Amino acid sequence: MLAVISGIVGICYGIRRRKLIKLREKFFEQNGGVLLKQKIKSQGSYEDMTLFSIEQLRKAINNYSQDQFIGKGGYGVVYKGVLAGKRVVVIKKSKLVDESQAEQFINEVLMLTQVIHRNVVKLLGCCLEEEVPILVYEFISNNTLFHRIHQRLGGMNWLSWENRLRVATEAANALGYLHSEITMPIIHRDVKSTNILLDENYTAKILDFGASKLVPVDHDQVTTLIQGTLGYLDPEYFNSSQLTEKSDVYSFGVVLAELITGKKPIENRLFEIVEPRLLREGTFEQLQAVGDLVKRCLSFASHDRPTMKEVAMELDSLRKFTTHPWAQHQAGIETRSLVLEVEQSDLYDAPLINDTNEWESYSSVTKMVLEEYNPR
Repeated sequence: MLAVISGIVGICYGIRRRKLIKLREKFFEQNGGVLLKQKIKSQGSYEDMTLFSIEQLRKAINNYSQDQFIGKGGYGVVYKGVLAGKRVVVIKKSKLVDESQAEQFINEVLMLTQVIHRNVVKLLGCCLEEEVPILVYEFISNNTLFHRIHQRLGGMNWLSWENRLRVATEAANALGYLHSEITMPIIHRDVKSTNILLDENYTAKILDFGASKLVPVDHDQVTTLIQGTLGYLDPEYFNSSQLTEKSDVYSFGVVLAELITGKKPIENRLFEIVEPRLLREGTFEQLQAVGDLVKRCLSFASHDRPTMKEVAMELDSLRKFTTHPWAQHQAGIETRSLVLEVEQSDLYDAPLINDTNEWESYSSVTKMVLEEYNPR
């Protein structure tokens, strides 16, 4: 009798296992896995690209344990995991991928695995064996720039003028690289302080390419559904749906303003005054130059904004800047009244928008706000 029961259990287990294998094969194909293998085989240049099995990743995050849960963003759920070789990684379970967009998804994954820059979070690979794709990134240990600025994680010492200027320069360099130094340029489309991580040495790392768009060769803009985070969203892109690299420049301008004011982009006083500590640590010329750079990045018309390469060069030169002797005497007086006179922008509190229906429900309100801040 025991042998019969054991046999039935074994048969049931075998049937269930075959069903699971078939389901994984279905998801793998649905998510573009076959296409991915073909491209890797034909091009043979993706040594750093790893195709993880679902068993590997489930083990890494203890079968989606809440203890491993990091957070939930507009483009997926994020866990911290440990792979078999003890490497700590971030595992991001994406939202559903339309089967008709599988080729675009695979092209973007392959492109991102080839992005090698010290200030960009490295995509290590993916798993396509579940209903939604899972992406695996290197783990960055020191939280986000947002938390460092607004929640003062790590204390006040880290928030020196020197560190803020360095982080801004590193982030600008990364975006400049994505825009102009790879085969097919990438527009991030969701640049914000929560998408800039800091590693153990407080080096800036750009994260989260869930909203990113590849720009075809010989194109300088892409027409697309509006995605991004309001408060950082380029008003020209909002009005026209024409995405360009200058949309990232606008968003970076908001981040730069956060760095020098310590204010969130949803606070009405964001651009009114520099944080007092920076008035003591930065030279008048540096603060004035950064204020002017913020103003240009936040120009309503994209053609009036600098490129990210130009932004990075300006910030780098400011890091090496030494004040002129004549300025030292006036610095204490003049910096106390330093006000950044920039155009009012979309500085309002609103959620992440990445769905057409969601966008329509907010469009009338946001248009009204934009018109108030930027009258025609």
